Amino acid sequence: GKALALSFKKNNAKVIVCTQNKKGFKNLPEGILGIKADVTKENELKNLLKKVIAKFGKIDIWINNAGLWIPHAFVEDFDMSKVKKMFDVNTTGTINGSRVALEYMKEKGMGTIINIISDSALVERPMSSTYCATKWAVNGFTKSIRAEDKNISILSVYPGGIKTEIFGKNKPENFNDFMEPDYVAGKILENLKKDTPEEELIIRHSV
Repeated sequence: GKALALSFKKNNAKVIVCTQNKKGFKNLPEGILGIKADVTKENELKNLLKKVIAKFGKIDIWINNAGLWIPHAFVEDFDMSKVKKMFDVNTTGTINGSRVALEYMKEKGMGTIINIISDSALVERPMSSTYCATKWAVNGFTKSIRAEDKNISILSVYPGGIKTEIFGKNKPENFNDFMEPDYVAGKILENLKKDTPEEELIIRHSV
């Protein structure tokens, strides 16, 4: 999220980021606006949209990027309370954001929604079945809403492992082989600048 915000800012975009915890705005780069909102609560995202419209007059691009991950385990060993929370953020959060953005963009007849999914939506991931399930759900949802209205550009991004704070202290064994956030953000911007952006962008490890 931070890498994306900085990349858009470098490309002269007016950038707004949201987090449910105001601590997330600490050390926010100058020129990037932070608005508190919980993606699991659609009304808070509607309020966010109103604030952005009031300040900037419009929204051109909406990115759904919030996500949770839980450490690897056999499916029967997962803490289901944590799994439900993960579904609420990863899946319901993306649906909420897309609904809010689409209602506004359909009225305007234009706009772009970017759903940051994961390559876990494309393959099976033993020991990560529940996280994988949240991403397969988002993948199906995104494909479906893309077919509903061709005036709105709806892009799916499927990155491989990224060196982010999502893993906390439980980093996967191959974490050091993961991609740098700036590399992934750069690929997303590069695709967005194309005359016809790829609707489904898979980003693999850099070499």
